[in-house]
Amino acid sequence: MMISQFFYEEEGQTLVEYGLLISLIALAVIGALTLFGRRTAGMWGSNGEKYPDPPAQ
Repeated sequence: MMISQFFYEEEGQTLVEYGLLISLIALAVIGALTLFGRRTAGMWGSNGEKYPDPPAQ
């Protein structure tokens, strides 16, 4: 009886599926940040050079 319940329970399967989805989303976010991070860092750096610092008070 216990073995048949083990194969029909879906709570563990759902947890694993959510874990896989979260890990895939995390990999996609890390990949996007890696690809676009250098471009945006260069963009912000060049903008920072264009505008002077505000005067100290």
